[in-house]
Amino acid sequence: ETRKRLGYQRLTLLCGAPSASDAGVVAPCPHSLPSQTQTLDSIPGPTNWPIFGSLIEVLRKGGLRRQHDALVDYHKTFGKIFRMKLGSFESVHIGAPCLLESLYRKESAYPQRLEIKPWKAYRDLRDEAYGLLLLEGKDWQRVRSAFQQKLMKPTEVAKLDGKINQVLADFVRRIGEVSDNGRIEDLYFELNKWSMETICLVLYDKRFGLLKDKVNEEAMTFITSIKTMMSTFGVMMVTPVKLHKKWNTKTWQDHTTAWDRIFNTAKIYIDKKIKRHAGATEPSEDFLCDIYRHSNLSKKELYAAITELQVGGVETTSNSMLWAIFNLSRNPCAQEKLLQEIREVLPANQTPSAEHLQRMPYLKACLKESMRLSPSVPFTSRTLDKDTVLGGYSIPKGTVLMINSHALGANEEYFEESSRFKPERWLKECSDINPFAHVPFGIGKRMCIGRRLAELQLRLALCWVVRDYEIVATDNKPVDAVHSGTLVPNRELPVAFIRR
Repeated sequence: ETRKRLGYQRLTLLCGAPSASDAGVVAPCPHSLPSQTQTLDSIPGPTNWPIFGSLIEVLRKGGLRRQHDALVDYHKTFGKIFRMKLGSFESVHIGAPCLLESLYRKESAYPQRLEIKPWKAYRDLRDEAYGLLLLEGKDWQRVRSAFQQKLMKPTEVAKLDGKINQVLADFVRRIGEVSDNGRIEDLYFELNKWSMETICLVLYDKRFGLLKDKVNEEAMTFITSIKTMMSTFGVMMVTPVKLHKKWNTKTWQDHTTAWDRIFNTAKIYIDKKIKRHAGATEPSEDFLCDIYRHSNLSKKELYAAITELQVGGVETTSNSMLWAIFNLSRNPCAQEKLLQEIREVLPANQTPSAEHLQRMPYLKACLKESMRLSPSVPFTSRTLDKDTVLGGYSIPKGTVLMINSHALGANEEYFEESSRFKPERWLKECSDINPFAHVPFGIGKRMCIGRRLAELQLRLALCWVVRDYEIVATDNKPVDAVHSGTLVPNRELPVAFIRR
């Protein structure tokens, strides 16, 4: 019992799950106690046709843009673990907390992610370095260690609240300036500009003016290039990249052009930043230069790592904020309860800080519930670096595992009334949620390195927006999520911001 509790507490520190007092010790997994271990070929799954695999069936279910829904259906049909092939891409899907825990317990020193072949093909073509999302083994660990102190230590991340607030003050002002009767045309793009402005201020200590009427063209190109890159790489994950490259398909052209623009923009500002601080000998609070000065990263490695951090910082953070705004608009009672908490903790006209957020459990619960109901990333991956027994099956080294976080969050077995927005389910006094049932940032050593920064940004943003504006739904028609690298709404969000 003591060993179980110590293991559970270590897990919560690494994964940000509820503390040991929030939930009981994780129960043994019924899916991991087979009478006899079976082979990979024994894992059930949809029909695997020659060449196409299950791709035709997925296309019938709505295509790759609705694959997250198809995976939920497959888990209902085939159980907590199933096997699927989409074109040339084969994987084993897991959708039970106990299987995630089993995978976490067996994690090696250098766990492997799914190989993102389109990204690697671009880096190889342009002789660019790999970043944290592409590196493996000791090289991955070396680069991650360079960023660990600044990005994963709570006290270090908390120091960034001033810069985040500086951008948020302009953002909430802009909401009033660009809205028409409270409606904002292309709210998602406005949020992209907010998150881009924030991450650039953190990285380069420079404002780009993205929240002004006349904006920096380079920065705008960066944002649109990220969207193009994200929307094109998915196709090349299920069809051979080498063929796209050989035939120079439009998908490959758009993908490489987008990456060219992303890298070129990042390089310009990284070089300017390093040059500006080249002669400094005193320690500073400068994010990028401190990392470069105190690590053994090459300039190319810095380019790659910072570029990937920026890509994640712009797209996934703005996406999470978009869905949080939508979910609060459809749940006015939760929004009112959140407003009351903000007003109780934060004196009138005072800027929220990282310290204030520690006394806002309902704010944290609202964000977690939104990420459960409307995750930015519906699945993450691992590539097994050794033969592993999981869920009663012997799975060989090299197999790609897909962790279906969207399916977990939508499962009634783990979340009662899973389709409802209920932040109360996360509050300490009543939470019995398995910590492995909610993993929006991944788990273990390869958990998203920008997690703490993203959470700080999102909590501060919700604090600012809800305090200053009532977020109202302008219609109650369904809003569906479609997959385009991240889960995005299938139409402009029907929300309006009414100044309080």
